[in-house]
Amino acid sequence: MIRVMLVDDQIILAEGIKSVLETSGDIQVCGIAADGAQALNLAQKDNPDVILMDIRMPGMNGVVATKKIKEVLPDVKIIILTTFDDSDYILSAINGGACGYLLKDIGSTALIDAIRNAYAGDTILPSKIAKKITDAALMVSDDREVRLKRAFGLSDREAGIAIMMADGFTNRQIASALKLSDGTARNYISSIYLKLEVENRAAAIAKIKGFN
Repeated sequence: MIRVMLVDDQIILAEGIKSVLETSGDIQVCGIAADGAQALNLAQKDNPDVILMDIRMPGMNGVVATKKIKEVLPDVKIIILTTFDDSDYILSAINGGACGYLLKDIGSTALIDAIRNAYAGDTILPSKIAKKITDAALMVSDDREVRLKRAFGLSDREAGIAIMMADGFTNRQIASALKLSDGTARNYISSIYLKLEVENRAAAIAKIKGFN
């Protein structure tokens, strides 16, 4: 049984989601929180497998709550479920430890599948959200990409991935956002290590950030 916690200040909406999820047969809603602070307390008490987290809530918002919960419960899977597809929210949530980002217009079957996939370790980024991420990265990273390519001889794709690494994306999140296989993403990252003359991710990120 997958234990799911819902975090949404619209309790009637959360109750509706709970009813939908519990038709699945393998998902149990173990708690509902109305804001980020309550979610942090409840998560530590109930230790859910997956959390569906809203973004805009009074007090502690979903981005801050995601980061704080992941600090104390690093294994919990947090999916942002919101009406807002702003790229800043998406990037902040992913960088804070969320494993996925969904919009509330998602169908019930797709939501149930997303929870199962997140529980299994997948990154949940629908194509619309993945495009937002890549578009946002391109808007802010052109200058950094040019400098990285000149300094280390990186290809366009390698420079883009290097910047995503520096921004906190995991290999799986990079692969999902760029529509690559996990193996292909790893190969690009290995090539980046070679060209940067480093042996691990921490050293690579430190070198990349030196060009910010």
